[in-house]
Amino acid sequence: MAETKKETLINGGYPLHTFNDVEELYLPYISSLEDRQRIRDAYEFILKKHEGQLRKSGEPYYHHLIEVAYIVANLHTGPNTIIAALLHDVVEDTDTSIEDIEKKWGDEVAHLVDSLTKIQRLKLSKITSEEFEAEDHRKIFIGMAKDIRVIIIKLADRLHNMRTLCALSHERQISMSKETAEVFVPIAHRIGLDAIKSEMEDLCLKYLHPVEYKEIKNLLSKKEKYLKKSLDGLKKRLADILLENNIPFNVSSRVKSIASIYNKMYVKGHIFNEIYDILALRIITDTELHCYEILGLIHKTYKPVPGRFKDYIAMPKPNLYQSLHTTIVSGDGNFYEVQIRTNEMDEVAESGVAAHWAYKEGSGYNSKQEQQEIENKLHWFRDFVSISSDTEGGSATEYMDALTHDIFESSVYVFTPKGKVVELPMGSTPVDFAYRIHTKVGDTTVGALVNNVMVPLNTFLKTGDMVEIKTNKNSPGPSEGWLEFVRSNSAKSAIKKFIAKKNAELVKEEKVARGKNSCIDAFKDRGIGEEEMMEYLNNPSLLQHFEFESLDDLFVAVSGRKPSPGAIIDYLRIKKPIVIPNNGKIKTSSGSDCPVYCKGVGRIAISLASCCTPIPGDDIVGYITKGKGITVHRKTCPNMLHQKARLVDVYWRDDLQFATYPVDAIIESSDRPNLLVDIMHCLTAQKVTLTNLHAKRNDTNLTTTITVSFYVSDAKRLNDIFNVLKGITGIYTVTRLIH
Repeated sequence: MAETKKETLINGGYPLHTFNDVEELYLPYISSLEDRQRIRDAYEFILKKHEGQLRKSGEPYYHHLIEVAYIVANLHTGPNTIIAALLHDVVEDTDTSIEDIEKKWGDEVAHLVDSLTKIQRLKLSKITSEEFEAEDHRKIFIGMAKDIRVIIIKLADRLHNMRTLCALSHERQISMSKETAEVFVPIAHRIGLDAIKSEMEDLCLKYLHPVEYKEIKNLLSKKEKYLKKSLDGLKKRLADILLENNIPFNVSSRVKSIASIYNKMYVKGHIFNEIYDILALRIITDTELHCYEILGLIHKTYKPVPGRFKDYIAMPKPNLYQSLHTTIVSGDGNFYEVQIRTNEMDEVAESGVAAHWAYKEGSGYNSKQEQQEIENKLHWFRDFVSISSDTEGGSATEYMDALTHDIFESSVYVFTPKGKVVELPMGSTPVDFAYRIHTKVGDTTVGALVNNVMVPLNTFLKTGDMVEIKTNKNSPGPSEGWLEFVRSNSAKSAIKKFIAKKNAELVKEEKVARGKNSCIDAFKDRGIGEEEMMEYLNNPSLLQHFEFESLDDLFVAVSGRKPSPGAIIDYLRIKKPIVIPNNGKIKTSSGSDCPVYCKGVGRIAISLASCCTPIPGDDIVGYITKGKGITVHRKTCPNMLHQKARLVDVYWRDDLQFATYPVDAIIESSDRPNLLVDIMHCLTAQKVTLTNLHAKRNDTNLTTTITVSFYVSDAKRLNDIFNVLKGITGIYTVTRLIH
């Protein structure tokens, strides 16, 4: 007796089953002596192979395998499923191979065990929280399984692990409970295994929210004691009514799961006493017609609660659940939910998919035909990992019609080296994988490893493969040949885009060269060589004015004469060089006086820089160009900051004759109506010759930037004009522009 108690505690407080218990479940429906012996052989095999292996709780490891077999046998599964349940860890944890399994129990059992082994190697709980995506893991789970029997075994495996979770560390309890809630509970729900789903949910809650779990458990215990007399009276009254009307029935009661109550209390915000279906009566009868007759008799006798009636017989849930639900007020004022269904409906409600595929022995049994029959009955099953939520009221046919391909035929699920799941179309290759990771990875792909083996880039990937891409930033990129074997539209699009861009770059190179040569010829006419031309053209304001992002883009446009080299030269205001005669008098080629001179330099060309547009009164400096004389800049010109070795002193002439000089200015203002009109009126009043005005509205901060070009005589005059402009409403800065 003491030993039994000890073993029960080891099994997480649940009864500890033996192989004899498993036999008691399957012997009534598996009569084949051969199949019975195959199952026993599997049991004896695991005793030998797992000998000496212990679980964290200390009990022999084979106890876990027997418990898993007990759970699946309780669902009336076939002999191969029970065998696979017993063997599901033998390849992972012993020296047994899949080939050994196939040789002794056949290819079908080998396939089931192989699928379970791959899922086990996924080790979901060890994936970091950043990479953990429950939906992805549900997909990889199903993608690997491809057989509903694998899913049933894996759910049974996880259920028993949750039952014995008390033997693990707190951290593992939390991580496994989180994983179970996010991955396995939704799967059990989708295939209608309500009993497994509810137990898993309660166990998850026990570890994730222990305080709330204990609170609800205590409330339930008190509620049951309080309602026991009332519930017994209601059951007796209903039984009398059904007997009077000669309707076959069986009445039982059920208590709402702790997790369901938690969801209503802590997620939906109800208080405990507002939950009407904590206790429910379940009436099982023989036909649908009797279900509706029972409903009518109950509503005739007891007052139904408005809005609490649901007809899942006429409109089944997507997991095939069928039942009538109504909530009534009993004679003593207590609320009860009543569920009415047939025996077959009850089997589906409790066992879900398993109710449709309970093992039927006979010479005509065929596992593939059985699997097809299940999928035909539950035709949404293959996509139950879809992120789409179940739509109550919508037919399963409509739901399936919305899918272009089912998950088994259209997708493969592979891993990155870090364990992240990547979904790809069936027939995808490492190149598809590379482009799914990132376009740059695809564009620089030079090789691929699949399961640590180097493979050709056109290799077809299979679900469960681990793929690693080798890249090289100096790679020439994808070729048109890749388009012949890639499967995903995203990869095809990226490859086509790369090839088109590469071809466009070759054409662009030709246009850049042609446009640059046109500029060289035009600048040469102004006495400016290529090197100095590039100094002029490497000017942000020039590119901004002509609305180009780079100098190459400008050259491409010049090759099409939009703009022409002459237009660029006009914008830069490049003039004929000034010649200094031997007598020191500085004149332009047209005979006008130059405002600047340089002491002791002899005959040399002098010109005013277009980047900072110096005017009389500015502090200036001369820059000796290579073979083109001296260019005069303002001392504050940023282009002169690092040119000290080639700078010379230059001076404004004392005997300047009246002349005007070009100036570029930038005005920052808040955006308002008539701003440009006011600026134009101001400049006209100041008798300023305006040559250019460009305004740009900044939508992000509701301001306007205005660039203006005009002529002034000297710095003092410019300062006066700036002060007048600053007096215009809304303008907060006026500064000279340096290109």
